[in-house]
Formats: sequence, C-alpha cells, structure tokens
Amino acid sequence: MTIKIDKKIKGYAVVKPDEAPAAAPAAAPVAAEAEPAGAEVIQMHEKVERPDTLIGATYKIKSPLFEHALYVTINDIVLNQGTPHELRRPFEIFINSKNMDHFQWIVALTRIMSAVFRKGGDVTFLVEELKAVFDPRGGYFKTGGIYMPSIVAELGAVIEQHMKMIGLLHDPELDAGQRALIAEKRAEYEARSKKKPDVEAAAAAPASGSKSKSESPSAATGGEAESGAFPPGATLCHKCNVNATIVMDGCATCLNCGYSKCG
Repeated sequence: MTIKIDKKIKGYAVVKPDEAPAAAPAAAPVAAEAEPAGAEVIQMHEKVERPDTLIGATYKIKSPLFEHALYVTINDIVLNQGTPHELRRPFEIFINSKNMDHFQWIVALTRIMSAVFRKGGDVTFLVEELKAVFDPRGGYFKTGGIYMPSIVAELGAVIEQHMKMIGLLHDPELDAGQRALIAEKRAEYEARSKKKPDVEAAAAAPASGSKSKSESPSAATGGEAESGAFPPGATLCHKCNVNATIVMDGCATCLNCGYSKCG
C-alpha cells in the first residue's frame, strides 16, 4: 500500500506490530507548535519558477579578438519582493552577436551558467573561474589599461560588474593609511618623472633651456591628466590586471589596488 504524504513531517514514533498505536497523541503537541507569523522567506533553489517578467542589464564587450561586439544580458529574479528580506539574484544569462563562428560554445556556456544561477547558493565563484581562463594566443588591453587574458575572462569581469551592481559582491575598500601611502608614492613618482625631462632638456639645449623648461611641465601635465590615468611608466599589476605598478626605492607598488611585493 502506497501513502502519499502532502504535509511536512514534524514528528514520528515507532509502533511495534504487537502494540497499539498509542504514540499518536504524544506527537500532537509537536504538531500543534505554530510557527511565528511573518513574511515567508524564499531562498534560491531549483524549485524557484521563472516569473513572466525579469529585470536585468545588457553589457557590451568589444574585443580585438572578435570582429563584432558581444552583448551580454543578465536577468535577475527578485526574491521576497516588498519585504525586508528582498534580494536580487542573477537568474539567467544570454550572449548575442553578429558573429556566429563561436555560437556553439556561447550557447553551451550560457546554459551552464544559467543552470548554476538557478541552483542558488553562492554563485560568485563563477567570476574567479572565468577570469582565470587564458587565451593561448594572448590577451589584450581594454580602455583604461586593464588587461584581459581572454574573451572568457572579460565575460567573467562583466558578471563581476553585474554582481557588484546588485549587491552580491563588494569591492575590498582600502583603509585611510593605504590610500595615503598610495597618494604619497604617486606624488613622489610623478615629481621624479617631471625632473628628468627638465634635466635632459637643459643638458641637450643650453641656449633654449628656458623655453624647454617652460614647455616641458605643460606637456607632462597634459599626458598625465587623462581622466585620472596612471603614470606613463606604470606596468601591469598581476593582482588587479591594471597598468598601475610603479617601482620606487626598489619596491613595486600598484597605485590602483595597493599591492606591493615589499608588503
């Protein structure tokens, strides 16, 4: 005989064949315990059904490796909407492009990632896994001097950007001491960089030294004033992949994330 249980089991008792089922009344107090009233908290799991309408954002990826741009759309589901437990979590991802050469792996990747999103739990691990993929042909630099080792890594960066936007990830904030140290290192490095062209110009053209001296600082300032760009001599940081590492007193220091080999 098959019995279907529709309610949650809150208590049980073992009844021997030669005994009457006298344990049923004892389980009644357990079943009578009422749960405290309040909003029903919904957690992400595979049973969460897709609503008819989802909110999301679309990001454009323009890579020198592809002729056409990729458009990445990430849709989010809102859990416990209108309650103090409201959460916005990624639910599905789509990638569209005019270039059909990579259609196969794009469809496979988006289906796998969408399945991971719908499974719930901590899905932030996808960011590090994708950003660790390197193209054997070599990577490329984005605007702002950010190095991308592959197109898949840039896809991971887009997902990271989206997760930060919905509050699932947070940037590690530098404390006041670290920010002050980075600002001091940058000012000292830029001061040394400005002195070198002045000395070289004075040695090469003594007669026109005053003219060169007046023009050199303006040229240097114009080169470094591009939207807060890092000094021209900065190299790639292996932690944040930004051209922001300078060498001062034998120590390599990143002006973007503060990473230093000397501690």
